Amino acid sequence: MNKKEGSNKGAGSRPSSKKPSRGSTTSSKPKPAMPKRAQGVKKEKTKTEAPLTKKMPKAIQNNIAKPLKSDSIRLNKYISNSGVCSRRDADIYIQSGNVKVNGEVITEMGYKVALEDVVNFDGSVLTPERKEYIVLNKPKNFTTSNEDNDDYRNVLELVRTATNAKIQPIGRMDKNTTGLLVFTNDTDMIRKFSLPNQKSTKIYQVSLDKNLKYDDLEKISNGVTLDGHKLYVDEITYVDNEPKTEIGLKLRTSNVKVVRAIFESFNYNVIKIDRVAFAGLTKKNLPRGNWRFLTEQEIINLKNV
Repeated sequence: MNKKEGSNKGAGSRPSSKKPSRGSTTSSKPKPAMPKRAQGVKKEKTKTEAPLTKKMPKAIQNNIAKPLKSDSIRLNKYISNSGVCSRRDADIYIQSGNVKVNGEVITEMGYKVALEDVVNFDGSVLTPERKEYIVLNKPKNFTTSNEDNDDYRNVLELVRTATNAKIQPIGRMDKNTTGLLVFTNDTDMIRKFSLPNQKSTKIYQVSLDKNLKYDDLEKISNGVTLDGHKLYVDEITYVDNEPKTEIGLKLRTSNVKVVRAIFESFNYNVIKIDRVAFAGLTKKNLPRGNWRFLTEQEIINLKNV
């Protein structure tokens, strides 16, 4: 055997070691086809087959994360945005089984919810909108009224750029009243400060058409009866270094009409009312017509009043 033949033999396929027996013939039958599953073809789902989640226990099905939608957010963020607690605390509530989505308990971290889902947190239904708290130093010729009138404009125009949330003012102010006005979408807080027995104090500077007599000041300090109801005044004083037409008044009602009614009951005409403090908030460093967001500490203070 020459070298060329040896190299060709090594390069070719190795011949079978078995030799056909004498007289045998090669079979003409084709080899059987490989099963489809072995060829990598996926098995088609039949009509009788149920989806995988249908075979799982219901509790497990409920904790399978939903596909991400453009308007879906993590459950802990949804809870945090609702203002009930931080994300970290929300995780604890979720793990403890105190959160339901559309009526089913969810315990999975990272579970995503859509804005239209109903989230129940520790027995209460939440809204996904983040709670916003804004204070405005209201100027004249703006009112909290929703009535259409060419003589005045709504205060919401002044805070329109602050947020997209559906905020409302706490309490009412007419077009001639100026000063601190708080806005929020926290309906619980709005309801709280609207109650007649709420405890927060408000301070007003009132401008009268004439000097307030000292005897009248004393009478007002002892309380005033309006429409058969006794109204107690926390404090009333003359404003320092101002004419005696300028009066400082501290009381608990958020109804500015009551302030006007107090002095009118003593035959004084009220020229101007300016709210200088509201439940511990002041308008320091807040020019007329400007607004700002409340700090975290201010929000806590309002909730604890």
